[in-house]
Amino acid sequence: MERVRTLIVGAGVSGLASAAALSEKGDHDYIVLEADTEIGGYCKTVKKDGFVWDYSGHFFHFKHPEIERFLRDRMQGQRIVTVEKQSFVRLGEHEVDFPFQKNIHQLPKDQFIDCLYDLYFRDEAPIDDSFRAMIYARFGRSIAEKFLIPYNEKLYACDLGTLDKDAMGRFFPHADLTDIMRNMKVASNATYNATFTYPEGGAIEYVNAIASAVAPGTIALGEALVGIDQKKRVAQTSKRAIAYDRMITSVPFNRLLALAQVEHDPSMFSWNKVLVFNFGFHKKGRKNVHWIYYPDRDVAFYRVGFYDNIFDTDRLSLYVEVGFERNASVDVAAVRARVLADLAKVGVVDGHDLVAEHSVVMDPAYVHITRRSIEAHARLGAALRNDGIHSIGRYGGWTYCSIEDNIVEARAVVRG
Repeated sequence: MERVRTLIVGAGVSGLASAAALSEKGDHDYIVLEADTEIGGYCKTVKKDGFVWDYSGHFFHFKHPEIERFLRDRMQGQRIVTVEKQSFVRLGEHEVDFPFQKNIHQLPKDQFIDCLYDLYFRDEAPIDDSFRAMIYARFGRSIAEKFLIPYNEKLYACDLGTLDKDAMGRFFPHADLTDIMRNMKVASNATYNATFTYPEGGAIEYVNAIASAVAPGTIALGEALVGIDQKKRVAQTSKRAIAYDRMITSVPFNRLLALAQVEHDPSMFSWNKVLVFNFGFHKKGRKNVHWIYYPDRDVAFYRVGFYDNIFDTDRLSLYVEVGFERNASVDVAAVRARVLADLAKVGVVDGHDLVAEHSVVMDPAYVHITRRSIEAHARLGAALRNDGIHSIGRYGGWTYCSIEDNIVEARAVVRG
């Protein structure tokens, strides 16, 4: 049986950042297991017919300058741009700046009055601790029902009443009445990702930068974790048994519990799927936009992103996201036909010839953060840590976080 000090499961950002942090300490006694045949997790990049797409829109926004320096120092020769995000919400024939709740004054007069009236006279006492109740209590009925409820239901593909009020944490753009009134006169639409950076080679360039700090020969591709004896600290892979002192894993938490045969109620953990289409067209489309959000239920997708406006390339390059319940059967061909029709309906394409495409189903995509999942993760995660298993990242932590957050967490586990 092989033995290693640290066994890392998953060669996405979290796993590679853990390995890089160990190497920085001079500790090369680790193995990184990756079930796929290439690194990156959901940060993979597809290059096709001159288009550069990611599995989904992965844009980087940094709060920690030292992390950005770490990455850029390992991306010599790569063109990286810093972009001021321009994003909008589309409601029927009208479009307002994002965040919607700060820009209701851009709506037609009657809709604006409805939103402002319901905001002012809202009942600020939420009926429960759910995400849905928080939205109504903070913003009133009209803002909730025009955008925040339908959009997030399309994204999460679930009843928002089941989600915890802080399911999106700092990523939810809160605003109070004063902020909203002030924005009518002096626009301030800053959000956590008001600016973002992006490399010309796609998100995989950031992954490659992290991987360049990983010890050679320590990444085992095409090798899946299939079982864990947490008391003996032995992992069984698709190829071998490995004894470890400590495990750092970004495997989705519910799957980790199954692999370690931890007794739990599977219904405590739920999630959605997202079908992502990447489309390349023969000519340029609209300029000066990076995201458009679509709450309307008669439009298949909830968000469209414009790659071509990052580097101002001469052909329209999109990613389009469609949410599904976790148990849904996804008919990619049928959804593709509807998505292309809806892109024309909302005016994103007009006489554009589709010349290249790619699609991927992300499963899981967004985890559902509920009161039950928070309690279960805290309790079961602590028990796993007692046996040397650290579950991290968006899926291992069963949380909503940024890519930079994953790097910060990985470094903290290694150093702690």
